[in-house]
Amino acid sequence: MQNLNIEYFIAGRIAIKSERTFSKLIVRIAIAGVMLSLAVMILSIAIIKGFKTEIQDKVRGFIGDVQVYRYDLNGSFEKAPFVPNDTTINGFKSNPNIKSYYPFASIPAIISANNEVEGINFKGIDKTYDWDFIKKHLLAGRIINFADSTKAAQEILISDFTAKRLQLKVGDSFLMHFIKNPPKRRKLHIVGIYSVGIENIDKSFVLGSIDLIRSLNNWQPNQVGGIEIRINDFPNLKPIADHIYANLELKLRSRSVMESTPEIFTWLSLLDVNTRVLLVLMMIVGVINMITALMIMILERTTMIGMLKALGISNLSVMKIFLYNAIYLVGIGLVLGNILGLGLGYLQQYTQVFKLDQTNYYLSYVPIEIHFFDVLLLNIATIVVCFVVLIIPSMLVSRISPLKAIRFK
Repeated sequence: MQNLNIEYFIAGRIAIKSERTFSKLIVRIAIAGVMLSLAVMILSIAIIKGFKTEIQDKVRGFIGDVQVYRYDLNGSFEKAPFVPNDTTINGFKSNPNIKSYYPFASIPAIISANNEVEGINFKGIDKTYDWDFIKKHLLAGRIINFADSTKAAQEILISDFTAKRLQLKVGDSFLMHFIKNPPKRRKLHIVGIYSVGIENIDKSFVLGSIDLIRSLNNWQPNQVGGIEIRINDFPNLKPIADHIYANLELKLRSRSVMESTPEIFTWLSLLDVNTRVLLVLMMIVGVINMITALMIMILERTTMIGMLKALGISNLSVMKIFLYNAIYLVGIGLVLGNILGLGLGYLQQYTQVFKLDQTNYYLSYVPIEIHFFDVLLLNIATIVVCFVVLIIPSMLVSRISPLKAIRFK
C-alpha cells in the first residue's frame, strides 16, 4: 500500500506540478488530443444516428413502413384494386406491432397551371389516414377535410417543390389531367402545401381523396389500391414485415419501406461504415498523442528514473508511476472531451444553429441524436485502449540503467 501511495504521489507531481516548460507543453497537447478525439467521436455518432433517424422518419412518414397490395405484374404506381377481406383486417387489428393502417391508391396525372405542366403521381387517401407526419411538414394551409366527401374529392395538398415550379399557392385551383383512356380531367382546389425535404417524394406526389380515384376508375366504394401500415418498433421491421406477409390472403403481397426505397436505406447503411472509420481514426489520434507524451516524459525523467532505481524501486513500480501519470492525463482529456462534445451536441439539438443544404442532404440542419449508452461506451473504450497501448512505451523504463542515468545528470 505504501508503494502505491509513493507511486501515485510521484505521478501527480510530474503530471501537473512539473516546472519544466517543455513537459507542460507536451502534457497540454496530449490532453487536447484526447479531448478533441472524444468530442469528435461523440458528435460523429450523434450526427450519424440523428441523420439516419430523420431520413428514415421522412420516408416512413410518407409511404408507411409496410405496403400491402394485390399481387400482379404491374410495375407502375397505379396498383390493381382489391377488397381486403375480414381475415386480413382482423389480423391488422390484433397485431400489437401495428400502430395504424389505412387504404390508399395512386394514379399518374398531369397538372396544368399558369401555362405550365407537371407530371405527378396522385396519391389518394381517406379519413383514416395518419396525418401526424404531414402536419409536421405543412408549410401553409390545412389538411384535407373528409367531413364532406364531395368537397374532399375536390381538395388537394401539393409539395412546396411543385407549388414553386407552377407558381401556385394555397387557395388556387388548377386542372389535373388523369392518364386514362380516354383522358379525364378534374378541377382541384389547393388547401395545403407541404415539404418533406426528399426530392424524389416532393417532386413526384400530391395528396388527395381516394374517392376521386374510385370515381375515375369506376371502382366499388370499398376497393383500394393498397394498404399502408405503420409499426411501433422500426428496428424490428424485417421480422414484423415477414409476419404480416405470412398472414396475408393469397392474392395479396407486401413490401417494406426498405424494399420500396432501397437506394435510400443502402446509402444510410454506408454511413455506418464511415462512422466506424472515423472512430478508429480519432482513437488512433488520441492514442498517438498519449504515447508521444508518455515517451517524452520518460526520456525527460531519465535521471529521476535512475535515482529511483538506485534507491531500490523496481521497474514495475516506476512503470506504474508513468501509467498513473498517463491515465490521469487521459481522465482530464475525457472530462474536457465530454464537456465539449455534449455541449456542442445539445447546443445544436436545441438551437439548430448549424445548417445544411436541404437539396443535397434532405435536411435543413445538422441533426443530433445523443444516447447516454453511446457516450459511456466511448469513454470506457478510450480508457481501455489507452491503458493497454500505453503499457508498451512505459516498459521503456526497464531499459534505463541507474548508473548511466545518474552519471549523465
